[in-house]
Amino acid sequence: MRTLRLLQQFRLLALAAAALAAAGCVSTSDFERAQDQIAELQEELANVRRTTAGKEEVQGVNVRIAEQTETLLRSNATLVTKVADIEERMQNTHGSTEQTNYRLDQLAQQLTQARADIESLRTMIASMQQQPAAVTAPAGTSGSEVVVPAPPAVPAGNPMETYNAALRDYQRGNYDLAIEGFREFLDASPQSELADNAAYWIGESLFSQKKYRDAIQQFDSVVNSYPRSDKVPGALLKKGFAYISVGERAQGVVQLQYVLHEHPRSQEAALARQRLKQLGIETR
Repeated sequence: MRTLRLLQQFRLLALAAAALAAAGCVSTSDFERAQDQIAELQEELANVRRTTAGKEEVQGVNVRIAEQTETLLRSNATLVTKVADIEERMQNTHGSTEQTNYRLDQLAQQLTQARADIESLRTMIASMQQQPAAVTAPAGTSGSEVVVPAPPAVPAGNPMETYNAALRDYQRGNYDLAIEGFREFLDASPQSELADNAAYWIGESLFSQKKYRDAIQQFDSVVNSYPRSDKVPGALLKKGFAYISVGERAQGVVQLQYVLHEHPRSQEAALARQRLKQLGIETR
């Protein structure tokens, strides 16, 4: 609007100056003054045009900024959605991993408990077999028999009784007592056929107490001292689990792979394979 008014004023002044000049009734000073006014109007008109052009340019820039801002906001909303989706997937994966670890630990614990139960039954049967049978004696002419009870087979302080008591303590979760009992048995009968078992159950007791470093050392003792024992696969498996529990993943993987290599048909091999798969390591 301002530009239109200035153009109108400029045209009127120009026409007036031209008319006065043509009529010859204007002085030189009046004509010069009219020319000065025309020049001022021209300059003001130029400034207005520049200002208008600048405003239009600024308005165009503002429009482009608004469009880019809207695009960025849309992109940011999309990115936030994707990040939330990724976080949800990671949480689900983490939960699945923890659940898998829990199941594996439960299976390993069930296997250990089953071994303890079987071993307890075996020792009980062995103790019963060692007891002498009851003897009978004739009792006069009546033909009746008098049963004479057999003497106790296990005297106080017998290593076998110590072993059985320690195994019962382990089954009941009294791990400190179990460790003490198994060590007492090893001190009394280092050459016993159950020495490797006692050493292994010490390791299991330490593992159950989450004393993983001590358990690793104990399982090493089982493997090194009794290389042909049937407890070696279990010792290797739990040693691998213990390494993983303390954050030494590479060492744990090596131990689990060793179980697969050396004892491929054992129950421990199946558990080792499951844990390796859960860690993202494929096995044959």
